[in-house]
Amino acid sequence: MSKPVILVLPGGGYHTLAPHEGEPVADWLRGLGWEARVIRYPVSTRHPGPLTVVQEAIAAERAAGASAVGVLGFSAGGHLAGHAAFTPDASNDERPDFAVLCYPVVSMVQPTHAGSRAELLGDDASDELRRATSLELLVNPGSPPVFLWSTAEDESVPVEQHTYPLAEALATAGVSHEVHVFETGPHGLGLADGHPAAAWTTLCATWLAARQPA
Repeated sequence: MSKPVILVLPGGGYHTLAPHEGEPVADWLRGLGWEARVIRYPVSTRHPGPLTVVQEAIAAERAAGASAVGVLGFSAGGHLAGHAAFTPDASNDERPDFAVLCYPVVSMVQPTHAGSRAELLGDDASDELRRATSLELLVNPGSPPVFLWSTAEDESVPVEQHTYPLAEALATAGVSHEVHVFETGPHGLGLADGHPAAAWTTLCATWLAARQPA
């Protein structure tokens, strides 16, 4: 068995990959004793292209003997991480053991973060497709544990349309979860150095320690 691994999915609205949400985060995770690597999933690519790449990466880690495989994503990467965790038609090899979702885009039926939706689904996406890719509608009692955080000041991905509906869905389904909404801070903080929300890394480190195989 190889060490447990966390796959890092940067944000960028599904049209780019934000550097500060990639390697610096992987380095932080390595400092906690995890293997970590950044997944440069395809952008400006329609669903299910990005999801397929992440599922293949999870399955490859399992095939290589990883004792646990988690995903950690920011913004649109948070949507992708959650999609991998909650999608109903994934095999056990393709599904992560846990997900860390950082100010994630959650809903494709809400009006906010239309840019991510347009890149992933197209401007003319049907209501059916939008619902089928909305995380709050995919959570089920078999979903893996989730660590979820955002800020109340996030104007790009407002908590009332994304974080809170997902938290409610997790609670309703009885999924193990931890949720933190920090009072201040804009969207896209990454590790949030210099902001009060930087406390997420300490909280998450404690949460992740409970996920490490003995």
